[in-house]
Amino acid sequence: MNNVRTKTLIKDADIVVVRFGEKYRQWNAAFDAGYAAALGKSIITLHPPAVAHMLKEVNASASVVCEDAEQVVDTLAYVIEGTLPPPRDGDDFVPIADRLGKGNPNP
Repeated sequence: MNNVRTKTLIKDADIVVVRFGEKYRQWNAAFDAGYAAALGKSIITLHPPAVAHMLKEVNASASVVCEDAEQVVDTLAYVIEGTLPPPRDGDDFVPIADRLGKGNPNP
């Protein structure tokens, strides 16, 4: 029954958030991400940085890759409301163009 429910929810979704942990291999989550990708759904993956390499193929099909739930919430707020989150480095934020300098040969 869970399989039918999950497939139905993925089919009806506009955006699918797939959460992976680092304690055990989550083949079901990977399969659900693949199913969502096959349906052309926008995918947000959520996982700790420690498992990023193991999920590189899944992340390649994702629209957004997040490391914590706050990033997922920020992403959804941007998609729905157009609200950009504040920079994660707060008042210390320096735009990339300013950090690299004008005329950077490696933009």
